[in-house]
Amino acid sequence: MNTPDLSIQNLQAPAEDFIWQAIRAEAETASREEPVLASYYHAAILNHPSFEAAISFHMANKLDSSTVQAMTVREVFEEALSADPGIGVAMRADIKAYKDRDPACDKFTMPFLYFKGFHALQAQRVSHWLWQQQRQPLALYLQNQISQVFGVDIHPGARIGQGIMIDHATGVVVGETAVIGDDVSMLHAVTLGGSGCQGGDRHPKIGSGVLISAGAKILGGITVGDGAKVGAGSVVLESVPAHTTVAGVPAKVVGRPQCEAPALNMDHQLGEDAQQ
Repeated sequence: MNTPDLSIQNLQAPAEDFIWQAIRAEAETASREEPVLASYYHAAILNHPSFEAAISFHMANKLDSSTVQAMTVREVFEEALSADPGIGVAMRADIKAYKDRDPACDKFTMPFLYFKGFHALQAQRVSHWLWQQQRQPLALYLQNQISQVFGVDIHPGARIGQGIMIDHATGVVVGETAVIGDDVSMLHAVTLGGSGCQGGDRHPKIGSGVLISAGAKILGGITVGDGAKVGAGSVVLESVPAHTTVAGVPAKVVGRPQCEAPALNMDHQLGEDAQQ
């Protein structure tokens, strides 16, 4: 069995990598404008040859512990990113989702450096890769670290698309057999949980373009169709048709979203939906 080359030099940026180029340009400007943080920007971003190398370094320092130190975590991230380039593609799509949808995010460096919802999701992408490689103990260790450090509990078995924004993120829980499509937005305290104590496929399946507002609980092996909207604080116990708005406890259909993919415009209001 050949040992893969996991060196930093091997994780080079693609020739056309708009996200990484933008992150570097922002970091260079910020390091000049705020000299106190210049060493931080260099350590986290500017000293690295690629997005993959930088995110591995940054996440490893976030997930460092006295028992599994940052260097070891970094090697795991580099191994996953080298083995599956799709992970890096999804990470970039997630950063763009924050920049496009969060009015408080006006720079690509903000989610990369500071947003714990972004950090928790990227760490889960690596733990999911480990889970698929039958390295469950290490995947579960990472899940525990993610939960302790970021306050976000996403099982490594969960399958998650790209272009995902988890805003604020505190208290988000995603179960083992949950599936999340592309271009989904959710806020803090969202639960994609099981129902009952039976094993097997027991968690929600979330379609693409779905918006899940703060505090919503979606429970059981149900489906939330593409382009649906779930109101804040709702408890969803039955499947939701595509392009439908639901709200309440338990959640009921209250109308239709004003656009095909409510995750993209982040409109949490329900009044106009009810007029459809």
